[in-house]
Amino acid sequence: MRSAPRAAGRSAVEVALSNRDGAEADRDADHARVLARLHTVEEAAEGIGTTLEEQTICAELARFLCRYLCDAAAVELLTEPGTGARTPSPAALTRVATAGLVKVLEAQFPDEGPGRPEGMSPSVRALDEEQPVTVAAVLPGGRSAEAVAAPLLAYGRRYGVLLALRAGGSFTEHETATVHHLARLTATRLTHARRYAAVQGTAMDLQRALLAEPGRPHPNLELATRYLPSGTSALVGGDWFETVRLHYGRTLLVMGDVMGHGLDAAVDMNAYRSHLRYVASTDLPPHRVLRQLDVAVAGEESRRPATCLLARVDPARGIAAFASAGHLPPAVIGPEGAAALVDVPVGPPLGTGVGGYELITRAVTSAETLLMFTDGLIERRGEDIDASLSRLAKMRVPAGAGVEQVLDEVLLRLDGLHAEDDVAVLAARMRHHPGAEPAGPVEN
Repeated sequence: MRSAPRAAGRSAVEVALSNRDGAEADRDADHARVLARLHTVEEAAEGIGTTLEEQTICAELARFLCRYLCDAAAVELLTEPGTGARTPSPAALTRVATAGLVKVLEAQFPDEGPGRPEGMSPSVRALDEEQPVTVAAVLPGGRSAEAVAAPLLAYGRRYGVLLALRAGGSFTEHETATVHHLARLTATRLTHARRYAAVQGTAMDLQRALLAEPGRPHPNLELATRYLPSGTSALVGGDWFETVRLHYGRTLLVMGDVMGHGLDAAVDMNAYRSHLRYVASTDLPPHRVLRQLDVAVAGEESRRPATCLLARVDPARGIAAFASAGHLPPAVIGPEGAAALVDVPVGPPLGTGVGGYELITRAVTSAETLLMFTDGLIERRGEDIDASLSRLAKMRVPAGAGVEQVLDEVLLRLDGLHAEDDVAVLAARMRHHPGAEPAGPVEN
């Protein structure tokens, strides 16, 4: 009897082993894909949202997508973030960042901004459905391509959409999921950026409102002021200035800087300003005003320390009396335009409770301009403060310049418009005024 021939191919054992090997290979491949996606997500968490500036966040997202997942990318933001179910108009989307093969992407998916025809584009569909939308495209030459539009959604708000294009291929399911994850991550970053901007905007509005209407000096004193927020940061500081009318035609000039930035610093600045107005109304000499302020603020544990420079100007006598609480010295600009620093003894900042402020007086003529400022005007990163003050002392402004022109020249020559910190600066000049009040007492 002849035995049946063995079936062609592999034995059952070989088939089983092969199936097992295939399953293990599939698991290994899945494991590798998961690890790759985790690596991409980790890189994204570090590389997207390195600042709280909206445009930078969007640019980082576009560059990241092109580096890891696609050939071209664009980020489009809604003019106003939406929360409802209403389908956004294409005109409501503005393309704010692109990367990679931008011309290829724009040829397939033009900017949805104003002037574009209405229609359910991938970007609008993604926002409407609040899910990623995948669409096929054909490039010049007949090459196939695929695009993924993923909505930027976070905390129930729609911020916009990202568009990723792959030329000559398509996205895998894992890659599409990764694009969606990056969209959600970016939307979260945009949420933080806009909340931060709102807080900073409130602080800026508060500070500008406070600085927009300082007390008016007597008519015997010309005054010009400037406040410039930092050009390199959204942070608003506690810089401030003030003028207080005193008896006998004298005016108290104030320049201060609360330590720190943000809304808290602006609120503390307002508190210092209110305290100072009250204490100054008693007509104490500058060093005693600082002492009273220091005692009052030291009793408020939540209040931040602040530096402050006071100058009581007496045009009838042609003198100015100075006192400083940790502040930079003032400068006097002569009739020929040369600047000279005033050597004012520096006491501790306000709020320390230490006290110990000294008064000095200096003759000032109607041909000279008194300049008071915060550290943002002169300080530069990596530069010693003495070198910064030396730059100011070497500065010259045009002879005969008015107080407004003096400030313009100072800001220009010291590059105050590009300072890394907020800048507050004040220029004052005595002037003869008919019917001026008689000179006050020699001592208070």
